[in-house]
Amino acid sequence: MSEIRIDALLPAEMAARAEYLGVRKAEMPFLKMFMLSVLAGAFIALGAIFATTIGAGGMAVTAPDGAVAFNTGLPYGVTRLLMGVVFSLGLILVVVGGAGLFTGNNLIVMAWANGKVTGAALLRNWAIVYLGNFVGSIGTVLLMFFTKQYTFGGNAVGITALKIGVAKVDLTFLQAVALGILCNALVCLAVWLTYSARSTLDKIAAIIFPITAFVAVGFEHSVANMYFIPYALFIKNLDPKFVGTVGDKVANLDLLTWQAFFVKNLIPVTIGNIIGGAVLVAGIYWAIFLRPDNSK
Repeated sequence: MSEIRIDALLPAEMAARAEYLGVRKAEMPFLKMFMLSVLAGAFIALGAIFATTIGAGGMAVTAPDGAVAFNTGLPYGVTRLLMGVVFSLGLILVVVGGAGLFTGNNLIVMAWANGKVTGAALLRNWAIVYLGNFVGSIGTVLLMFFTKQYTFGGNAVGITALKIGVAKVDLTFLQAVALGILCNALVCLAVWLTYSARSTLDKIAAIIFPITAFVAVGFEHSVANMYFIPYALFIKNLDPKFVGTVGDKVANLDLLTWQAFFVKNLIPVTIGNIIGGAVLVAGIYWAIFLRPDNSK
């Protein structure tokens, strides 16, 4: 009679599961893979929307002279903590709901390193999923722009969205790579921990702390930035009246361009994400648990 277990899977078992899932993801038909990746881009964008709103501060306070001020009374770290907690929504939707996320799919490297997935299949998955994530993110940006939600809270949400966008394109190349490495190490660790789960609640609990940490600290996630920066660009370029009203509250707004998005953020952050996920997590766990033992 087979043994019935309710305990979480042990790390060696998690590695076997990661390899199995890596093979399944790499062998998925194009259309299914692409559709799941579009969903993932939208799911991560929903987490970004939630985080932007929380980061915008609480109530709008109108002074006697008509000026509007925003003050949560919370320290920087506490606000970042709250943003991280709510951003976890994105990966929860991806893992529990089912979707294909480029950064999480860096773990397919474990199956590739063990010879179960070809290099061509690995790169095919990454290319299709990355494109799908971008489509899902931009689609969500477009929809959110038409909601005019950035005007909520007396324009606080829009001001915060613009500030986030400017900050992300004001990084040096090396800084963006380093922030991307640390980010996807945490994201892939979150996904790795879900491989031990026996229930939906287990998966959610495994996700929250690593994702909260990367957002709170300020690490850079390529798919999240496919929402954050284009959303700020849409506001800046397509609503000049809004920008004219709040522009003096956002320093260095001229830095926010499409070229800066790709060159100063998305490219270096993606490079960093691959290093962090494929090397520091997938590569190390493969070496520990799946690498053939040549010592005998």
